[in-house]
Amino acid sequence: MGQPAATRAAATPTVGKAMLNKYARAFFTRVLTPFAAFLIRRGVSPDTVTLLGTAGVVAGALVFYPMGEFFWGTVVITLFVFSDLVDGNMARQLGRSSRWGAFLDSTLDRVADGAIFGGFALWYAGGGNDNVLCAVSIFCLASGQVVSYTKARGESIGLPVAVNGLVERAERLVISLVAAGLAGLHTFGVPGIQYLLPVALWIVAVGSLVTLVQRVVTVRRESAEAEAAAAHENASQGSEAAQ
Repeated sequence: MGQPAATRAAATPTVGKAMLNKYARAFFTRVLTPFAAFLIRRGVSPDTVTLLGTAGVVAGALVFYPMGEFFWGTVVITLFVFSDLVDGNMARQLGRSSRWGAFLDSTLDRVADGAIFGGFALWYAGGGNDNVLCAVSIFCLASGQVVSYTKARGESIGLPVAVNGLVERAERLVISLVAAGLAGLHTFGVPGIQYLLPVALWIVAVGSLVTLVQRVVTVRRESAEAEAAAAHENASQGSEAAQ
């Protein structure tokens, strides 16, 4: 059987959870608790906050990034990052942590990731005028989705997928968004800093490829071990039945 579904509170880290370390999350959780309570009193649901937060991230990525406005795009994304902390806080206050909430968070994570790297690809396909970096951005988008899928699929067939990849979702987002925000300072006259984003995309691309290989190898090994254990158990049961 597969692994138990996670609740919303224990869902895979979202955009905000990738950008903020556990200590910062704890601090902002305390700060945002009154705001979460206010939304609850106004009848706003955690799912609504999740949807609005994802919409804000998508807008920040697909409106600003294709225009080369990396600084402001990252600012907008960061502002909507806090929805990831608010929805979980609301769910805990309401006692509604659920498999549906975890599913919705994880699904919208993929949407947000796709928008961020899609925004980079659109810039390099247009005003950025760099087909190689456009291809690298698309590879980051695709490989990130596949890396997430390999773990989810492995767990769905009952395997633990016990591996910490070189560049997982948290690292992909932190590296890319920090580099994008800093690269955007080029428009304010900071020289040479625009090269941070291309370097970051190459790092994410190579790291994602390594992580994908790590997970595929792990699933193959765990699958072989599980099948060998099952065969041994069947043989033992057959021997006992024959006695």
